[in-house]
Amino acid sequence: MDTEVNPEHPVSGASVPKRPAPRLPGREPELSRLTSLFPVTLGGTAASAVLVGEFGMGKSATLHTAAALAADAGFTVAIATGSRLESHLSGGLARQLADALDDPGAPRPPVADLCGPAGESEALDLFFRIIRDATERGPLFLGIDNVHLADAWSMRCLAYIRHRVLDLPVLIILTSLIGHPPHSEVALLEMAGCTPATITLNGLGDAGAAEILGLAPGELATACREATGGNPYLLQALRPRLLPGADPHELGSSLIGQVLHTRMQEFPHAPAILHAAAILGEDAGFDLLAQLAGVDELDALQAIDTMVRLHVLSNSNAPALTYPFVRNSVLRDMPKTTRAVNHARAAKLLSETGAPAERVAAHLFEATSIRIPWGVDVLRLSARNAVFSGRPELAARHLRRALEERLTSGRRVAVLLQLAHAEFQVDPPAAAQRVREAVDTVGNRDTAAFIASAMLLSLCGGQDARLAISAAGQIAARLDAGGPDAVWPLLCMTYLAEAGSRLGPPPEFRDFEEQWTPLTDPAAQRSRSALLALDAVRSGESAQEAVGHFADALSHAGDSATPREPAADHGELFEQHYFFTLATAVLADEPAHVDRLCRVLDVEREPWDVHVPHGALPTLARGIALQASGDLQRASVHFESLLRRFDERGGTTTCPVGVLCAAKLVECWVDLGRFEAATSLLDRMDFVASQGLFTHTYLLYARGRLRVATGYTRFGFEDLLSCGRRLAHHGMRFPGFVPWRAHAARAALALGQADDAARLAEEDMNASARWGADRPLGTALTTLGLVREDDEAERALNKAITTLRSSPARLQLATALTELGTLHARHGQSEKAIETLRQAVELSEHCGARPLARRAAEELRSARRALTPAKDNEHGLTRQENRIAVMAAQGLTNREIATALHLTRRTVELHLSGAYRKLGIPGRAELGGALAKSQRGG
Repeated sequence: MDTEVNPEHPVSGASVPKRPAPRLPGREPELSRLTSLFPVTLGGTAASAVLVGEFGMGKSATLHTAAALAADAGFTVAIATGSRLESHLSGGLARQLADALDDPGAPRPPVADLCGPAGESEALDLFFRIIRDATERGPLFLGIDNVHLADAWSMRCLAYIRHRVLDLPVLIILTSLIGHPPHSEVALLEMAGCTPATITLNGLGDAGAAEILGLAPGELATACREATGGNPYLLQALRPRLLPGADPHELGSSLIGQVLHTRMQEFPHAPAILHAAAILGEDAGFDLLAQLAGVDELDALQAIDTMVRLHVLSNSNAPALTYPFVRNSVLRDMPKTTRAVNHARAAKLLSETGAPAERVAAHLFEATSIRIPWGVDVLRLSARNAVFSGRPELAARHLRRALEERLTSGRRVAVLLQLAHAEFQVDPPAAAQRVREAVDTVGNRDTAAFIASAMLLSLCGGQDARLAISAAGQIAARLDAGGPDAVWPLLCMTYLAEAGSRLGPPPEFRDFEEQWTPLTDPAAQRSRSALLALDAVRSGESAQEAVGHFADALSHAGDSATPREPAADHGELFEQHYFFTLATAVLADEPAHVDRLCRVLDVEREPWDVHVPHGALPTLARGIALQASGDLQRASVHFESLLRRFDERGGTTTCPVGVLCAAKLVECWVDLGRFEAATSLLDRMDFVASQGLFTHTYLLYARGRLRVATGYTRFGFEDLLSCGRRLAHHGMRFPGFVPWRAHAARAALALGQADDAARLAEEDMNASARWGADRPLGTALTTLGLVREDDEAERALNKAITTLRSSPARLQLATALTELGTLHARHGQSEKAIETLRQAVELSEHCGARPLARRAAEELRSARRALTPAKDNEHGLTRQENRIAVMAAQGLTNREIATALHLTRRTVELHLSGAYRKLGIPGRAELGGALAKSQRGG
């Protein structure tokens, strides 16, 4: 593949006029090294160099350019060229040199005797005398191009003169294909005369490549250099194919492929390995190369070894063709049918070795004329992964290839709907057409309903969900004639997707249900129970009713022997994002049902949604239950490990389950006091992109809590109110999904908005009483205790504690205990406060809630200080009693004292009664004298 450049050169001392130095793009360093040998030779001492390089690197061009420069420097130039077709002719190269240098007037045998009747020693001596006589006329430049193709006798001649020209002005330049095995016992260095300089020709740089291509330096020239390795011959072959918009990495030349294939013919099994390497590309491992080439492993190893040394294959564990242009050229030289069959064989081999679906699919895509039924599932899996990784165009190409196979009606519907999803991201009108085509293809009812349900499960939300809902609706209409049992599973999933993707109120379930009764299939009855549970949750009317329906829906779900049949496995309802989010919120306080839910969700198959890691849903459900029980440390471990997996799949900010996991972790970190980590995570979330997701509401709630906890109370208050507005707009009255009112009321109190706090507390109390579950009811009672006064506040907090003790809600119980202990301390009931706050500290520390534990501990220390008698009296008045007694002695009324100390009148009266008793006086009139006497006694 060397360029055939043959400039005229002088022989036998012919006179040549001076001319400009020849130009050879990108080879200035190599030419400089060669010309640096000129002074040595001109000084009367022999020198030599060996130019080595792969096919097409410009060895011949560099040699001839150096020869032209040598002629200009006064050398007599003689060049011989090795040829594959002449390598069997004895003395061919030696005769070329002798013919160029022979002096007809010299008294010696004719040149023909170099390999004629003369003896071997006489012939070798004759060749040496020709060289020696030529040096008497001036310095001599001997160039032997492609010396690796020289015949054995010529190689022996060159080796013979090696030590005999050391003191003669001879410059010997050899060129050789890198790694080419010699044809005889004479090594390359033995032919080069004295110690040679070895110069390796590597690929040209960007500037040299651009010059050969006639391009300005830039990205295109760089891409061309990368595609060809900077090989000048390949660059010249690439140049006419560089049409506007062409990708150099996808171009090739069938002529180059033919040349390379021909050159490999001299090496056993190399052509077969060459074709196999071109087909396999990046998948070219040794065993696959041997199998695809149909070559014995030992023979394949020898061929690969030779091709690696020739730089045709890369020197790696996956010996692929060195440059994309070479691979493309070999493929273009291959007949289309041969190429397709080989790609089909490669796909099968890769599949049998367990290669990734994407790699198998790449070969299936190229085997366009071959029927490969088993490849449809591989193409679909590859397309699924491509959509997940943000490459919908690749997914669409693989799915179009799948449609070329002979498919059943059901499989064609499945592929068409999957293709619609991929195309929707790049061409929505084309996606709509695919949906219509899928509807027209519907045959088997159960299969079509299952496929459409799977599609709804596989899409996250937003516009993708709207496409899925539209497709499912069209398929449901097509199946309508079969009655409710034929379409019920699909209608259930469509209803859930519709409810979860709307920003406004979802469709009314009771109206929906009336259209599809009575139902006869037990699995459909369980689906009905699931949707009745959801309806109860949205209405917020009865926790008992909702839990009962959920329990019915969980009974036997996922236990079928044929889990992929839509009428048998309604555990998939719990995998739907919207349904899962609300179900876990309701069942978090039901340990037995949580365990059942996790078993239903722990399926062997991959989740339908590509962004959801395998096993993510049971892990998240378990984390939500742990958080609900107050086990914040273990819950955060579940959430953090799961979030890392969502990050790997790019689903943290886009997938509803990923958003829910992030929101739950933020809430958990707020209670743990890890505010910086929570802030960092929220900074990553895309609130704008998530607004179409129901779980965005939980994200708003988590951010509101963080902002209130970190002092941004006004912003947090607005987030919590926004969360409430979204829930109301969505028709969600269930108070246990996010207890936003409880935290909004606290924020309102901190902002001095007592009326707003009272209103929110009353609303929360009404909603929680209507729902009837212990956790939301206890939380609402705690909030009520914050906005009420005196006995009403104490009664509310005591009731909250009693209610919460009956639930797993340890953290909410610790909060209620802290508020009651603080109230007791504020009212001067220090003994009660100490006992209550001690429980609050222990429980909050057990939960890991550091901010709450610190607050409870501070209140506990204050309560204990209040019990300590003041040092300046002898009657044992506490600090609070002494303070109130002094203010009363000064003439302040009980109301004035209560206002000044932020106490109730009842609390002031209790403290004064205690002071009278300890001072031994009947009332306020004697208070001043008793205090003065007490202080004098002190």
